[in-house]
Amino acid sequence: MTAIGRRLSFRVGTQRFALPLERVREVARRPVLTRVPLAPDSLAGLANLRGTVLPIVSLATLIDEAASAASWVIVLDRADPLGLLVDMVAAPGTGDDAAALLDPDALLEPIFGAPRAIDRTLGIGTVIERAPTAEAARVVLLGFLAAGQEFALPLDRIDRVMRLPDAITLLPDADAVVVGTIALHGQLLPLLALDRLLGLPRGTASAGRQRVVVVRIGTRQIGLMVDGVRAILRVDPAAIDALPAALARGDGGEARVQAICRLDDGQRLVSVLAADQLLHADLPLAPQPAEETIMTGDDRDDSEQFLLFQLGGQQFGLPIGVVSEVTALPATLTALPRAPAFVEGVMNLRGQIVPVIDQHRRFLGVAASGPRRRVVVVALDGTLAGFVVDTVSDVVRLPRAAIQPAPELGADETRVFDRIATPDDGAAMILIVSPGELLDRAERDLIAAMGGRATA
Repeated sequence: MTAIGRRLSFRVGTQRFALPLERVREVARRPVLTRVPLAPDSLAGLANLRGTVLPIVSLATLIDEAASAASWVIVLDRADPLGLLVDMVAAPGTGDDAAALLDPDALLEPIFGAPRAIDRTLGIGTVIERAPTAEAARVVLLGFLAAGQEFALPLDRIDRVMRLPDAITLLPDADAVVVGTIALHGQLLPLLALDRLLGLPRGTASAGRQRVVVVRIGTRQIGLMVDGVRAILRVDPAAIDALPAALARGDGGEARVQAICRLDDGQRLVSVLAADQLLHADLPLAPQPAEETIMTGDDRDDSEQFLLFQLGGQQFGLPIGVVSEVTALPATLTALPRAPAFVEGVMNLRGQIVPVIDQHRRFLGVAASGPRRRVVVVALDGTLAGFVVDTVSDVVRLPRAAIQPAPELGADETRVFDRIATPDDGAAMILIVSPGELLDRAERDLIAAMGGRATA
């Protein structure tokens, strides 16, 4: 880069510009960008620059220049930093007196407006608080399958649900229930087959459907290989019966079941596992990390659980506290007269009528498709709605230090994404959806679209 009269010169397409050097925080190679649905065309995406999430704006789009292979980002020095995507920055020792002096504020303000005030005093990853409801009194479980049967564990004992990794290290002379070890966050995680642990026949699920449920047992984490994850279950305590004492005294798989959950008027029974009873006393497992790296109960207060889902190949997150359940998209839905295109219809969820909205169409403009579509049912302050997504990928627990408020994204519609998560090494950025904004906006869109059709 170069400063001629304390200016930084650069090029976009066929046009040459300069910026006062004091307006520039740094210049960097184009980073990996995360696209933001519903954002202005000029917002190329979000970048994680050494732990700070920056909006990256295409200067070519702002000035109506033909698209080009922009490979540099100029980070503007302002209260809420923002990057300008440009083609080339002048090399050291060169000058460009003919370059036009650029006023970035004049270009950005019509689209992005004044920087949005963010209340930093709330802290990173503020937990959503709601008035106590009957829903809050329910027991929250995660249901999954093993050997054709349905089991569950309390959600607060689960740190993560993830796909079965390709790389599994086998352990010689290990117990039959031990599949091997896998790497998770730089540590070795013992992986156990739940069907074998419970003394059940081997499951028949394909590797593509198998999942690993990471369970916390005291200060230890283990991974349970299951045949598939069924749903998040919010159950009335009256529908949970303790296991009969005669069965609980056994030393087989039944000893690891602490209760039976009755669903669908007793037509569906789910065995609730006792996490602390899952392991044999003599089961040889891989050594645990040093004590200071183990997540304790107090540490979990500094973390938050999210349901991760995908739309158009991009990952999003919802706070797990508002997810009522995840279910397969019904084969048929009841259509709503005059409903907008993004409303698939309504479904009957155990006697409750739930509108089903295609988030793929709302966020990306085209309908979702594929056999793995799921409906994420969200409940907040008495409002219940189902959102169709391409697939549900994980349940994760993230430290609040990895979550930060979303920067100003330049469009009112993008306020549905209120936080950004950068887990692990920061390579995979997750847009966190604000449940209240999501439901409010869905309701407003529905009313506006139906009203517009009614008057057309």
